[in-house]
Amino acid sequence: MAVPETPGRSRTPRTPLRGGRSLLLSALLLPLAAGCGDTGGLVQAGPTPTASGPVHLWPERKGADVPPADPGGAPPEYVPGLAPVADQDVHAVDPVALVQAELRAYPNKSVGPDGMYPQTAAAVLACGTAGADPAKCPVLAPYYRDLTGNGKDELVIGIEFPDRMMSVRVYTADPDGRLNRIMATTETVVAVELAGRDVILRVPSGNPGYELITAWSWDERQRSMLPTREQIVRVPAKPSGSAGPAGPSRAGAGGR
Repeated sequence: MAVPETPGRSRTPRTPLRGGRSLLLSALLLPLAAGCGDTGGLVQAGPTPTASGPVHLWPERKGADVPPADPGGAPPEYVPGLAPVADQDVHAVDPVALVQAELRAYPNKSVGPDGMYPQTAAAVLACGTAGADPAKCPVLAPYYRDLTGNGKDELVIGIEFPDRMMSVRVYTADPDGRLNRIMATTETVVAVELAGRDVILRVPSGNPGYELITAWSWDERQRSMLPTREQIVRVPAKPSGSAGPAGPSRAGAGGR
């Protein structure tokens, strides 16, 4: 490329580099060219994707109304027939006696949070009686976790129903020691998990190969556990020859 002349100055013709001087200059420039893109340098990551926000479809359509939450929250569902516990300690509660107290308070109820099959109710009432088989008690071993964030454990109880269904219930103790049920749901359950302060239920989604995961969380305003997040996920294929899960431990069989 021709070098433009500077006004007022004469341009001195350049002499081409020859021989050793040309080789020396080439050797000095080669490491600089080879160093481009080395570790620690700036490397192009490719084009940045364009961010796009949600597009509201059919904005002229009037959507459904969501009823507001009760500003007073859910009323406490105290379990009748149980002695108060000291210092809000739910570890002192017999889980079988708790479920039996609910059965006696709501007899012959087959639907709703207290609903239970007659054969399951009979098996629960037989738990702990003379001659009863502890392995047939539908009340599973309890778990304990602070789910409300008040520094006290809550009591998590599972009750086995026929056809892989189960009732999952959570109880807390109020300052007066009364047991308050803050969660109750009956589902065809794949698994139940505790994650942080959430109760996670995994149930069949209705689509082969997928399951629905629901997280139940404490809502301070409503004073109860509510389903706050749901997700449908693909179930990984099980390796051939894998063993099935061990049977659940029972509250009447020395479970924790």
